[in-house]
Amino acid sequence: LVSLFMSDLMVGLVVMPPAMLNQLYGRWVLWGDFCSLWSSFDVMCCSASILNLCTISLDRYLLIISPLKYKLRMTSCRALWLILATWTLAALASFLPI
Repeated sequence: LVSLFMSDLMVGLVVMPPAMLNQLYGRWVLWGDFCSLWSSFDVMCCSASILNLCTISLDRYLLIISPLKYKLRMTSCRALWLILATWTLAALASFLPI
């Protein structure tokens, strides 16, 4: 849940202010190099948010199908690996194309 919070917070703090300026002025008013970096952060944060929701859904599914084995399966180390995999996949999907 903290990872989902961080991805949504980054959308609100990093992605939305330049998008608001873009909508208000009807064109890109910030320096040109920042445009590709901003669009990469936009894709990364949105992808991380969606992947975090998928990871939370997978976690809840595992808890529901086998509640007695859940503690053995989902250790804190595995949870950390899932969060790292989520952010790595989101970063690769956004920054690798540029």
